[in-house]
Amino acid sequence: MKKILFKSFLLWLPFAALISFVCLLSYVLVQQNFRQTANDPQVQIAEDIAQAIGTGVSPQEIVSPGVQTVDIATSLDPYVIIFNASGTILASSATLHGQPPTLPQGVSASVIQHGGEDRFTWQPAPGVRSAVVVDHVAASGNSPESFVLAGRSIREIEIREENTAHIAGLGWIAGLVVMFGIILFMAKIEKRFKD
Repeated sequence: MKKILFKSFLLWLPFAALISFVCLLSYVLVQQNFRQTANDPQVQIAEDIAQAIGTGVSPQEIVSPGVQTVDIATSLDPYVIIFNASGTILASSATLHGQPPTLPQGVSASVIQHGGEDRFTWQPAPGVRSAVVVDHVAASGNSPESFVLAGRSIREIEIREENTAHIAGLGWIAGLVVMFGIILFMAKIEKRFKD
């Protein structure tokens, strides 16, 4: 019996590696799809506002202070922060626990380095994570240089990612157990025919 188990284990190892690879790849593909699509509304919001500012519309006309604020710690609503190259907020629909959020360090330089747009996950406070898109607005006769940050919470996305990880993990374990069972069963049948 030990010999059959050992032989089955050796036959199972390549299948275990393949099952592990397929489960991991499946999880990564689904997780990345969730995360990349989390940027979709913000891309349009940031581009539209940047275009409006570029034509001379002031940030205050686009985002009226105090009218439509979003507490980014609790809300799933999209929000906008318009700031200048030194990081001074010109207009914002976002608050964090009742205060304007502190912008990420070096974001304006990063946006310029990435060709005028950058997309990243921003965590301004523990447990507060947003998918953000930042667009650069070059200085023109109508407007000074500025940056438009459009963001929204990824709380629901992270719940989906966690659920996907659990499903992939259960599928991985089930695949490994079932494959070992099949190989062991086949080894026992082979032994009977030999005997």
